[in-house]
Amino acid sequence: MNIIDELEWRDAINQQTDETGLKKLIDQKEVGLYCGVDPTGDSMHIGHLIPFMILKRFQLAGHRPVIVIGGATGSIGDPSGKSEERVLQTSEQVQNNVDKLTRQMEKLFDAGKNEKSIRMVNNLDWTKEISLLDFLRNIGKSFNVNTMLSKDIVASRLETGISFTEFTYQILQSIDFLHLYQHEDVQLQIGGADQWGNITAGLEYIRKQEGSDAEAYGLTIPLMLKADGTKFGKTAGGAIWLDAEKTTPYEFYQFWLNQDDRDVVKYLKYFTFLTKEEIEALAEKIATEPHKREAQKTLASEMTLFVHGEQALKDAEKITAALFSGDVKSLTANQIEEGFKNMPTFESSKEERNIVEWLVDVVGIEPSRRQAREDIKNGALSMNGEKITDIETIVTPENSFDERFILIRKGKKKYFLIKLV
Repeated sequence: MNIIDELEWRDAINQQTDETGLKKLIDQKEVGLYCGVDPTGDSMHIGHLIPFMILKRFQLAGHRPVIVIGGATGSIGDPSGKSEERVLQTSEQVQNNVDKLTRQMEKLFDAGKNEKSIRMVNNLDWTKEISLLDFLRNIGKSFNVNTMLSKDIVASRLETGISFTEFTYQILQSIDFLHLYQHEDVQLQIGGADQWGNITAGLEYIRKQEGSDAEAYGLTIPLMLKADGTKFGKTAGGAIWLDAEKTTPYEFYQFWLNQDDRDVVKYLKYFTFLTKEEIEALAEKIATEPHKREAQKTLASEMTLFVHGEQALKDAEKITAALFSGDVKSLTANQIEEGFKNMPTFESSKEERNIVEWLVDVVGIEPSRRQAREDIKNGALSMNGEKITDIETIVTPENSFDERFILIRKGKKKYFLIKLV
């Protein structure tokens, strides 16, 4: 299957500048292509991941992907659809973000490991020496202001206003495309649907510099919405980050595991490298055995393995199984910390205390000693996976996970995490 045909089956194409020409080029040769990310933060979230999964598919099909880390473009900020301007970061902040995103990309895509791996570049390297006069005389002359104003993202900002800084972003991105076309044999740029104006500006610039018959193409990916119409990748707690310090592998796993039946096949197509036959088999399972949630489990496993690795996946699956069964005894302190990060959390000293006093006076889980004694006698409380039945039980550091945490469960699903300090 031609890579473009595969992307169409995966519903991963929004617009192409020349569908026939690109297909013909891909049938003839290995194609260089690129996608960029600006270092506006120190981690990507899963929304950023979508176009880079397309890069990986091209790589697997034998083509030559390039990732551009926008040390230059990230310094000024891509104009968003929002009315306010982006807050400019210091050069130190930008460089810190460049370093972290570079490491993240290297981990995800084995970038730079060998001549067949995805190549990584920083657009600051070819823009930092451009003088103001060179920018105005040699580059600015190739851009028509009327054409720039007509680009959707700029046009949407004209009423509320847009600074010259953000207005010129499309010129910087066009410089990238021309540089990569000339020096890296890159003929295709891919990006999100909101990048169409920037991509076409780059194509126009290439043809003005290299001639109207220059073979260069653009492809955008659809804006991803959930079945309920809301934006993909956002939760009540915020974005789902690829950095394990911001979103733990367990939380990451749970995000995918909890996807709606109506969305999961779409995400399997976008985010996994499963074959058409494997995805269609999982779609059939959704129709015939939805309660087993096999499609969601496969999606969660594939994505956690890809982003965080095998050990993180095993930990996430172990925490998930322990929470479902209530058998948390086998978990490590680190797994407890990861899996119960968002549970109600209290602190306690390591001083030995009677269980009833401790529940009421120290951590405040129970409203009164009478209620605590009643819940213990009724078998409603468990500590670290063991049911508490004796009101004379003494809570000691030996009752904890590695003298760091004690886990109390009240009823079937209500957990409380106590940190020993």
